[in-house]
Amino acid sequence: MIGGSDITAAAQRLSRLVRHTPVLKVDGDSFGLSHPLTLKLEFLQHTGSFKPRGALNRMLRAASLPKAGVIAASGGNHGAAVAYAAQKLGVPAEIFVPAKTPAAKLTRIAGYGATLVQVGDAYADALAASQARQAETGAMGVHAYDQPEVVAGQGTVGKELEADAADLTHVLVAVGGGGLIGGIAAWYAGRTEVVAVEPIGCPTLNAALAAGAPVPVPVSGIAADSLGARQVGLLMFDIARHLEMPSVLVSDDAIHTAQSWLWEHLRIVVEPGGATALAALLSGAFVAPADARVGVVLCGANVDLASIGIVS
Repeated sequence: MIGGSDITAAAQRLSRLVRHTPVLKVDGDSFGLSHPLTLKLEFLQHTGSFKPRGALNRMLRAASLPKAGVIAASGGNHGAAVAYAAQKLGVPAEIFVPAKTPAAKLTRIAGYGATLVQVGDAYADALAASQARQAETGAMGVHAYDQPEVVAGQGTVGKELEADAADLTHVLVAVGGGGLIGGIAAWYAGRTEVVAVEPIGCPTLNAALAAGAPVPVPVSGIAADSLGARQVGLLMFDIARHLEMPSVLVSDDAIHTAQSWLWEHLRIVVEPGGATALAALLSGAFVAPADARVGVVLCGANVDLASIGIVS
């Protein structure tokens, strides 16, 4: 199982390539909350999400990268991260995404110089196509969430958060395939309770915990472009089961409300997946104990502003 030493080594590897993103400490009373709130502003990371951490760690761990470069499937954010990492390391990248990937994310991927292929209706379709292409080219696959190097890289978010806000009792993290929350939970190792938050339309971990193993789930809803894995990763599931991780679900309306709340109160813009963890707190899907000190990871900001009513 991935541990603190893996994440510490990843942080050393990434130190000059990723941003140590800041935290924003919010007086809960001023916003109708009964406890202090610490927001981890990971949407300020390169490419607008946490994903470069895992992509770079995966690539830097390799003894060498093939001439064919790297290949990945993505709902958008991971693709941008792999394209960015490949550009930084001077290798080609080929990124497969579903046909319905938002334009803002397509623009980011193409802007980093990757070859972009749109295929199928969901992330799983793009993944299957990328795997077939990888077998042809010999490129190195960079999985969005279910590789140890990727999970350890994402775990550096937790390392930074503990360094900047050591008193947290709970940390809320959105779940898609589970790389981010798996890495963060592996870092904390039970010292702080890590709470999984998922959209009702993409309940990969919630369904896996109920079934006792990862199972396929239907994918729908406003956060599906970033949290729309059909099945949670095995690495993350093992961590969640070992730590007896709590899991809560939130509606699309709650996610949209969280996006609006961040804009109205803090002038922060995030995509639906980036607001999902906060939605659990604001909607009451997660109720913190009276003496809690809660952290929330805001993990992505690649959104069309018109979709949340900021511009028309």
